[in-house]
Amino acid sequence: MNEKRRQRSGNPAVRGGATEPPAKPAKPPRPVKAPKPAKPAPPQTARPSEPRSFGSSPRLAKRPAPVAGGFDDALSVPTAGLTYPQLLRVPGSAWWRALLGVALGLLLFMILTSVINQAIVFGFWAIGSPQTPYAEFVDAATKFLNPVGMLGANLGLATLIVICAVLLPIVHRVNPRWLISVESHVRWRYFGICLALGVVAPVLIQGLATVVEGAPVFRLNENFWLFLIVIILTSPLQAAAEEVFFRGYLLQALGSVTANPWFGIVVSSVIFALFHGVQNPALFVDRLAFGLLAAILVWRTGGLEAGIGAHIANNVLAYLLAGLTGTIAATRGIREIGWENAVFDVVGFALFAVLALLVARKLKIHRTTPPAP
Repeated sequence: MNEKRRQRSGNPAVRGGATEPPAKPAKPPRPVKAPKPAKPAPPQTARPSEPRSFGSSPRLAKRPAPVAGGFDDALSVPTAGLTYPQLLRVPGSAWWRALLGVALGLLLFMILTSVINQAIVFGFWAIGSPQTPYAEFVDAATKFLNPVGMLGANLGLATLIVICAVLLPIVHRVNPRWLISVESHVRWRYFGICLALGVVAPVLIQGLATVVEGAPVFRLNENFWLFLIVIILTSPLQAAAEEVFFRGYLLQALGSVTANPWFGIVVSSVIFALFHGVQNPALFVDRLAFGLLAAILVWRTGGLEAGIGAHIANNVLAYLLAGLTGTIAATRGIREIGWENAVFDVVGFALFAVLALLVARKLKIHRTTPPAP
């Protein structure tokens, strides 16, 4: 029996005749620990300070979804439900930012517009008329006796767009595209309709003025065709720039100080009228009324489209009529008007405002920032 066990043993020493050591008792198996239940995954929420990464759910992105590494990464985005004057009321906004921005904007307005204007006038004088005394050339340009003066003035005012585009991200930490509308882009269909209405309303008012005052005498202004090119190419830019600055930036900056939109509407309109220089009370009221109506339109429609359309139409038609009647210099030099002319103008602005509001309601355009997609 023991012999058979030695032969079957797997131990060589035992098979050789050695006694097999007694087997050690087997250790009892270790108890298997039950696995811990898995913790539920935390709900995935997007942090407002981080841009949405590629592939994440669009419902978790902040509005509008920025491109990774893009310009918006370090800028604030207005929340849903804000009116146009409130678009700069973002996290981190403060009253001192508003006052700093307004002060810088007005200072840059007075410096840059003049510098650009004078640089253009000087360039044309140096290239085209060096034989003319410079002071004489500048005086003629300032009075719009030649197209160079209009070109310099319009392009100088166009720098207001650049000023606003710099102030918004640096002072207020907001993308400049929010100056356009509560949807951060131009609503082109509405703008086109407002531009057409801006042409119709002044024409109707001019027709009434013709009935009361008589038809104007048509006589082409000197250098009319050069003036016409400057009017068509630069007057829309100048009008849009004024709207972006006065009804856009100033209205939003002042609106970030208080939630009441009337503060920004009234103050920006007064500044707009004052910056047009010397004027009698009727002309001041005329310009103040335009500023107020344009600012109200911006507030009630959520964007600059109506104001820009009205301003472009007003300036282009005014200087076009002046060019056809030989009165461009006289139009430039207007410092006073009668109260009857102011009434005609205000009625025309009001007619345009009512039509623009009706169109906005018909198109159902956003008056406040829309919710996130």
